Amino acid sequence: MTASFRTPDERFADLPGFDYEPRYREIDGLRLAHIDEGEGPPVVFLHGEPTWSFLWRDVIGPVLESGYRCIAPDLAGFGRSDKPTDLGWYSFDRHAEQTASLLSGLDLREATLVVHDWGGPIGLRLAVEHPDRIARIVAMDTGLFTGEQPMSDAWHAFRDFVERTEDLPISMLVRNATARGISEQVAAAFDAPFPTPESKAGARAFPLILPTTPAMPGAEAGRHTRDALGDDERPKLCIWADSDPVIPFEVGERFARSIGAEPPVKIERASHFLQLDAGEQIGRVIADWLG
Repeated sequence: MTASFRTPDERFADLPGFDYEPRYREIDGLRLAHIDEGEGPPVVFLHGEPTWSFLWRDVIGPVLESGYRCIAPDLAGFGRSDKPTDLGWYSFDRHAEQTASLLSGLDLREATLVVHDWGGPIGLRLAVEHPDRIARIVAMDTGLFTGEQPMSDAWHAFRDFVERTEDLPISMLVRNATARGISEQVAAAFDAPFPTPESKAGARAFPLILPTTPAMPGAEAGRHTRDALGDDERPKLCIWADSDPVIPFEVGERFARSIGAEPPVKIERASHFLQLDAGEQIGRVIADWLG
């Protein structure tokens, strides 16, 4: 049995703009959470690190109002989902398998997949492996990790910081990657899932499992996904922040070309967590594109 931490429900009381009822499923001995709101064609939103489904609250509103069913899971280790406390438990394959179980468990068909940050490698892999379920792709400020991509000194410094910092400052990391800032209430919502150092293993694990050489676990899957999407004719939309220090706009332009998408829609005055800088605007862009 995997040792895991379950965040007390009271930590999620009075979340600003996010009063959706959580739903739960049991996978591999873990209770995993997601929200599932509205009726109509399904749209699945995948978060990255160190966020959770709360990230999408302002994006979901316009999509929901336009007549779509909006589904946003919390990955294992994040949000309301159980959090294995062993760093070694976390892997690209595990996250992909558990997210695939959501698609099959809900029997989603003709879904639109909306991905950000680490939600990209996970979700885009699923789009390639489960084309019968995913009909359209929206990607923002993400990438595919092949082990061939150069990593900056700043990234290596961040990885080292995460590896040695058990009590990771979650809301500080989120706040520092926004252009317009966030309120104390929103910052508290990002800290809510992680009341103890042991609960932060999932947030710490993602930088450590990113493949930085072609032989590392996950690199082959990243290369396969990149090559498959380059020839894939499903509709794709890229949306990118104008001032993301982690994945700059020019990288987004190259990424869009690599997966056969049009140049990204640029979101002005936005940083890596562009959903927090311009969530409603992004939601309208997605809803209009779907319409």
